[in-house]
Amino acid sequence: MRRLGNPVSWLDRSGRVHLFVVATGLGGWAAGRVLHLVQSSASLDPEQLRFSPVRVLPLSWFWNISYLVRNPPMALSDGGMLLPAYFELGSKFSIALRFDAQGEMAEMQRMSARHHVLQATLLPLSPSRWLALMRDQRPDGHVTAALSADAGQRWEDLPDLELSNPDSALAGLRLGPQQFVLAHNSSAHSRAWLDLSYSSDGLHWATLQSLAHGVDGEEYSYPAVAWSDNALWVSFTDHRRGIAWQKFAAGSASGGSRP
Repeated sequence: MRRLGNPVSWLDRSGRVHLFVVATGLGGWAAGRVLHLVQSSASLDPEQLRFSPVRVLPLSWFWNISYLVRNPPMALSDGGMLLPAYFELGSKFSIALRFDAQGEMAEMQRMSARHHVLQATLLPLSPSRWLALMRDQRPDGHVTAALSADAGQRWEDLPDLELSNPDSALAGLRLGPQQFVLAHNSSAHSRAWLDLSYSSDGLHWATLQSLAHGVDGEEYSYPAVAWSDNALWVSFTDHRRGIAWQKFAAGSASGGSRP
């Protein structure tokens, strides 16, 4: 193991933090594996927070390689969660990992029959209808979608969305009933444009705010979104040299970056 990346966290019913990270070694990201760690310290104070490894998630017979995580999980009514993951060595596809309230993995299910989609972001339309929006690796790609109408028992591919996707990550969030936001690269062939869009159904989107509009050769990518302190927080990489962020509260916005 040479490096850890793409950390994804989850707070279980007992108040413990679980951390899922991609562990890479020889072969780089394409040979990564998902490592599950759990909080071992008593305090949530960042300076005292410690984690202990649980195991590499058992996702395939071939040493569990080329499975990765990136986007956060979706909380479930039973106290568990659904963690989006993906396979990227050769064929690309998205999977959903279901965990119970104690943090034990209970099920793995493929979300799309396609072989060119990855890095799903999950949007709950209702308690039983869940939408997955995914990165598209095809030339002239678009944001791809899959729907589960039975709380994740089965997934069905939907037609591509009208949003262009230049083989780039996206991040979505449900703010409330019929209120969804999506941070995504909106140019067909470049990561120079990053926008924040809004939707009432998760399928039809309108631009809400420009996050960064550069020129060809510039890159603003790999967004993350979160709701905290009554505000929407958006972060993204700035030319892969720093992390930029923007905060959207009622009628105001602020932002910054750090190397």
